[in-house]
Amino acid sequence: MIIHVVKPGETIVTISEYYKIPVNRLILENGITNPDNLAVGQTIVIVQPKTLYVVQEGDTLESIAKRHGTTPMELLRNNPDLSDREILYIGESIVISYQSNKTRTIATSGYTFSYIDKSILIKTLPFLTYLTIFNYRATSEGEIITIADDADVIQLAKSYGVAPMMFVSTITEEGTIIREVTQNILNNSSVQDRLIDNILQMIKTKGYYGVNMYIEDITPDNINSIVEYIKKASIVFHSEGYRVLVTTTPIVNITGPIVIFEKLDYSQLSEYVDGILFASYDWARFYSYPNSILPVNVLRELLYYVVSIIPSEILSLGITTLGYDWTLPYVPGASGAIAIANNNAIMIAAENNIPIQFNEAAQSPYFYYINLDGSLNLIWFKDARSFEARAGLVAEYDLQGLSLWTIMRFDTQMWFIINTQYYIQKLSF
Repeated sequence: MIIHVVKPGETIVTISEYYKIPVNRLILENGITNPDNLAVGQTIVIVQPKTLYVVQEGDTLESIAKRHGTTPMELLRNNPDLSDREILYIGESIVISYQSNKTRTIATSGYTFSYIDKSILIKTLPFLTYLTIFNYRATSEGEIITIADDADVIQLAKSYGVAPMMFVSTITEEGTIIREVTQNILNNSSVQDRLIDNILQMIKTKGYYGVNMYIEDITPDNINSIVEYIKKASIVFHSEGYRVLVTTTPIVNITGPIVIFEKLDYSQLSEYVDGILFASYDWARFYSYPNSILPVNVLRELLYYVVSIIPSEILSLGITTLGYDWTLPYVPGASGAIAIANNNAIMIAAENNIPIQFNEAAQSPYFYYINLDGSLNLIWFKDARSFEARAGLVAEYDLQGLSLWTIMRFDTQMWFIINTQYYIQKLSF
């Protein structure tokens, strides 16, 4: 795999000619939305196909997969544009395999809301092991505020060999965490019992594969209470044959551009669950200093510490799939940011003829631009280099896999990179 960084004067045609890959394939594989006006500093992933097949009359994905000793799911991963189509076109070229160096299988977990666009979900499911459906909210009495319209998503996930997971948290519809509810659950055994029973009944009723429990604000003072609650819940769910995952966010301190994390003892959690998913810290939501979302240099420090106390094979690394756009000057405690799709960030750079910069330590691109209202803005986002660096940490630290927040948009380039580096685990039902 080569990651090409666009230089001044280059076009999609010159890049195509240099690497001897058709223009339409470069556009398709990278999800390029600005082919006629590339931004300087934009990335294009180059992977040569190993085997191509030209569709013949009567072909189906199943017949093509059988002929080449592969699976329809692998063909969909190599050709995601086929996912939302009912027919194959005679004469079109399909990638059977790429010249990649896949060395291991990983588990991938994607978070979604139940109202996700079905075409996006169908395109994403071949790349997933788990689908975590957000959000069943726990109350201080141990009741569950349910999701009414997730049945279709659950069944669709299963049809693609993806395990649907019930996400349970105290996060409100507005995205805030009610810490008083969390404390009441942790400090009241009868509330815990009621909540665990309600979760179990919901898993059974709706056909979930297991539960993904969000644990926030772990501190030295409350970690023992959290562990006892998770232990109690896991014993119940495991006895019924259900899988238990825990999502947590590392506690991060930000002082200007300096980012450090707190070294908490997560080891006790690992004794009772099937996987721990470390979510990326969301700077913009908490009005913090404009920066890359969990820079790679900080991630390395976090992983180096965590794998020293937790078996690496149950850990999954969280990746935030969005960028953020800040209006400057930054005012501590007041300046937030707007979430922005990575392709939209590239479009802004291209339309304003602004070269995209790259922070090597963070492994993240960024640039400044003047907004229509005359304000100076700063965008941090992710490109192919960002995804390659973060996906590479899975192999480097021998982790279970990757956790994506969220899959509400399909990031073609991100999945292209993951697909050419790893096989994707599928679970049997």
